[in-house]
Amino acid sequence: MTALWRNREFTLLWTSQSLSDLGTGVASLAFSLLVLVETGSAVRAGLVGTLSMVARLVIRLPGGVLVDRCDRRRVMVVCDSLRLAAFAVLTLAVFSGQVGLPLILVVTLIDSSAGAVFGAAEDAALRSIVPIEQVPAAVARNEARSYGTSLAGPPLGGFLFGLGHAVPFLSNAISYLVSVVAVLRIRKPLQGEREEQSQPYGAALAEGIGFVFAHPFLRALLLIAAPLNFAIGGVLFTVVVALQQNGTPPAVIGLTETIVAVGGLLGAVAAPALQSRLSVPSLVRGICWAAAVLVAGSALLISNIGAAVPLGLAVFLGPACTAALFGYQAAVTPDRLQGRVISIVMVAATSMAALAPVVGGVLLSSSSPSTAVLVFAASVVVSALTATFSTGIRGVEEIDLPGPVIPPAGVAE
Repeated sequence: MTALWRNREFTLLWTSQSLSDLGTGVASLAFSLLVLVETGSAVRAGLVGTLSMVARLVIRLPGGVLVDRCDRRRVMVVCDSLRLAAFAVLTLAVFSGQVGLPLILVVTLIDSSAGAVFGAAEDAALRSIVPIEQVPAAVARNEARSYGTSLAGPPLGGFLFGLGHAVPFLSNAISYLVSVVAVLRIRKPLQGEREEQSQPYGAALAEGIGFVFAHPFLRALLLIAAPLNFAIGGVLFTVVVALQQNGTPPAVIGLTETIVAVGGLLGAVAAPALQSRLSVPSLVRGICWAAAVLVAGSALLISNIGAAVPLGLAVFLGPACTAALFGYQAAVTPDRLQGRVISIVMVAATSMAALAPVVGGVLLSSSSPSTAVLVFAASVVVSALTATFSTGIRGVEEIDLPGPVIPPAGVAE
């Protein structure tokens, strides 16, 4: 079997999307800085970030249907062409001094919506360009890409914004141009054969939801991914607030997210080694229980920056768990349903993560930071119990990934 890095299609896609993700990270900070420069309003700067998150969440389900219904290569090219055009217009507007908040919000909406659809298409296409037994390793490398660009993007965005307010947006436009060219150069088809007659949107979405809830493994995936995302986001928020209340300097507080991101990056690098030594059930169970202990451990150090270390260690274990779960998801889901299944799981996970700061705020207003952390740790225990007792996770041992995948009873391939 060809090594993953010798897979032309995967390397082409991974490299181009690393540049694209870096451009997105650059633009995310530059958007906030641009709004502050143009309006002087922190509220309006926050509005841009909120709009981006809401757009991604709202578009995921219809995007999953679109990805399963249309040619994925065409979807990816159209999405990044739209983003290229939007940032080209924004660059010209900033350069000419004609930029305003409405244009910034429109570009943010286009970028976030098209990015969510592109991401669904990329994830759904993965098993078309990578042998099924290499999908977990490919997912882990995509995780490394995500953590790496999230670390490098904002500092680079600040530096480029200092060179010229239009420079970060121009660089992001160029990254989308590279992405379009790279996707067009991929030789393999990015999906299997399609049915001639497409379903109405409602029926197509219902089919995807029905498949997820009929499949024991996919049900377990929902109950593992959502609480984990909720806990990590909640504890990170709690630690930041607790440090601020204790008078910790802002520069030190900023290290919290850096520690967590570095943990994720190193974990993504180590994920293939963990996967090669443990079965999927053993890996997921071990990681979930270890994460529960580590997240709870943050409560003992909540008064100082050391609280970020157990959280960083928990995030270190995350990519191996993600790669194992989503690698297996790619194996048990028919190609024609990939986009919808991925979107449904991501909506559940990201919705829980979006609620974490709100829940954290409520907990901090009525109890101590340590108690808040322990509440979030309890949600990780839910993931761990699911991984331990779920028949969907135990059943993974009965299926050999390199061979034929057996769909659950009553679900036809």
